[in-house]
Amino acid sequence: MEHLILASSSPRRKELLENIHLKFEVESPDVDESFSRVLTPEEVVMLLAERKAKVVAANNPTAFVLGADTIVVLEGTVLGKPNDEVEAAEMLRKLSGKTHEVYTGVAIVTPNDAFSFYEKTTVTFWELTETEINMYVSSGEPLDKAGAYGIQQLGSFLVKEIQGDYFSVVGLPISRTVRELRRAGFPLHF
Repeated sequence: MEHLILASSSPRRKELLENIHLKFEVESPDVDESFSRVLTPEEVVMLLAERKAKVVAANNPTAFVLGADTIVVLEGTVLGKPNDEVEAAEMLRKLSGKTHEVYTGVAIVTPNDAFSFYEKTTVTFWELTETEINMYVSSGEPLDKAGAYGIQQLGSFLVKEIQGDYFSVVGLPISRTVRELRRAGFPLHF
């Protein structure tokens, strides 16, 4: 019987899969997340998603393995996870009042195949005050998130508008992922 493994330590990706009642296991891969600056954002997220999925698939050759990676891009610059509160505040100041892109890459490795895809969503922030930035940073929420914010929790107050897949900004374009799993031959039972 086929089984699905989520190759991610992200509680948000786990929750999105649980929300649609998929049965799966979680295995957190230890991978190098560095990338060449000559790659496009689309290439970066698919490369990192593939690395995660392939590491887990190597130890689980009969499983369907799902890997994902999300990055935030502002004016051509990739904003990863902040190293500390100071860097988080700097990122939020840069994002304030501007539109940026969120790219999420997804890789699916099956016993017979491997492929990847990405979704791009455009997000516009409100103009943020220093008080709002400091309040949000002091919550601790931005420290483990690309671009120093999470759209699904407290960080939702930063967002003025999105165009594209909301769930991709959370960390996994769930609707497309389900369709791609089905296309790959995974038996979906909700």
